[in-house]
Parts: sequence; structure tokens; C-alpha cells
Amino acid sequence: MTSTSEERQREIVRAARTTGAVDVNTLATQLGVAKETVRRDLRALEDHGLVRRTHGGAYPVESAGFETTLAFRATSHVPEKRRVAAAAAELLGDAETVFVDEGFTPQLIAEALPRDRPLTVVTASLPVAGSLAEAENTSVLLLGGRVRPGTLATVDHWTTKMLAGFVLDLAYIGANGISREHGLTTPDPAVSEVKAQAIRASRRTVFAGVHTKFGAVSFCRFAEIGALEAIVTSTLLPSSEAHRYSLLGPQVIRV
Repeated sequence: MTSTSEERQREIVRAARTTGAVDVNTLATQLGVAKETVRRDLRALEDHGLVRRTHGGAYPVESAGFETTLAFRATSHVPEKRRVAAAAAELLGDAETVFVDEGFTPQLIAEALPRDRPLTVVTASLPVAGSLAEAENTSVLLLGGRVRPGTLATVDHWTTKMLAGFVLDLAYIGANGISREHGLTTPDPAVSEVKAQAIRASRRTVFAGVHTKFGAVSFCRFAEIGALEAIVTSTLLPSSEAHRYSLLGPQVIRV
């Protein structure tokens, strides 16, 4: 039985971060309080940018102090991520040099890229490089640098310096949050630098991400919505919201 609202809210955030989502009914039972109290706690936590409320519950927002691991990402919203990745891969066009970001959805994009024509893929992600290393017609350039645990991607000045030497046709970018007001954000400044440099180095940029990323805001901003040629997400993002993003410049594709 948790007494103060502060203790309760700490417990709610811990539960959301451990399991990936929480629901009002379960929390009310576990904490021994009324559902309305839990809803009030969730509203307060949302105001502080720690969770996003959903119908009947909430999920954690990735922040400077909390980020999900690649292993965890590989278990959440997987069918939606596969659909989004396949649609993003179709935007390749005549690109011959492509940056593929770190993260699980970009990894799925890399695996969906065509193998029947020459392609050079530049990436900071060890899993992306590993999944494409044996691919026919695909040349892989792995950016050097410090490897971040959790996401298994390289960062820091070695990574950005190497990226700065390229002119790329297309960048597939992920983010921990995307919002109309704050653009694309990520918790770690080192990751933010790599993403920003990849966008600078590329002629076209495509953001691909599931609906839960929208409206979420993390610590470091690395791009405005207007810098994107396209946003690829699923139909779980309402069409009215998709339209608001499209007014800022990018084509919004919902699959």
C-alpha cells in the first residue's frame, strides 16, 4: 500500500519502464487506491514528460535518464514495425548510398532493402552491419567510434567525423520521440550528434516509426519536421494527426 502521491507516481514510472506499459485497473489494485487517483497520477506524470497516457493506461517516455534497450524494442509493436519498415524500404527510389540509423525499426528497414542491385549502406549500428554484411550486391560501411551498450551503435567524434566525409542519397532515421513542436528527439546527446550529421550528409531523409513515438518528446532535438521528405508510420496514428505533420512539409505515409 503506497501512501503519498510522490511514492505512487515513482512506483507507476518504475512499473511502466519495467513492463513497457501499465493499465489503470491493475495499478489501482496493486496500489490499493481508486482508479480516479491512478488517472490523476498518470496525468501528473504526463505533464512531467515521464509517461504518455493511452486509453486505459500509459507507457513510458524515453528520457535523458531512461531508454529502452534494443532487446526490449525487438519485442514491442513488432508487426507494426515490420509494416512500417517494409513501406519505408519502398521509398528507396534510385538511391545508391543509404544511411541506416540505429534501432530495431531501422534494422528491419535494412533487412527489407533490395538485394538485386548495387547498394552502399552506411551505418553506426552493429546489428544493421551484421545483418547486411553477407547480403549480395550490398556494400556495408560501419562507422567507427564508442559502442553504446543497449543499442549497440557507435557514437562520438570518430563517428560524426567519418559521416561528415560522405554525401549520401538517403538517410533512414529513427527517433525516440517526434512532435510537431519539438521535432525529432532522442535521450542521448552523443546519439543526437550522429543523427544530425547523418541528416546533414544526406540529400533525402525518411523518418520511420510506430505511432507511440508521436507527441513524445525526449531530451535532445536533432531535426525539425521540415527536414524530412517523408514520415512512415502506421494507421494507428490518426489521419487528422498525420495531416498536421504533412502541413510542415513531409509526405506522411500510414500503413
